[in-house]
Amino acid sequence: MLFVTIQELEAAINYWRSQSPSEGDELRLCPEAAALAKPYALMIVQGAQRIPVDVLDELARSAIQQFQKIA
Repeated sequence: MLFVTIQELEAAINYWRSQSPSEGDELRLCPEAAALAKPYALMIVQGAQRIPVDVLDELARSAIQQFQKIA
């Protein structure tokens, strides 16, 4: 089973935000950053340092995998 650390999620969110900055008055995140922000927030609340990749939804899994290829 593969895991993603909270540091990797944070780096991936920052990467996607740099690729597609927030938009609108509400500063809406791009779909990739938004998908990664949900598990990131849960990890913070739960005090988790890593999570299994297979618990991520399809968009979040794709976003982290694309980030890992370039990182």
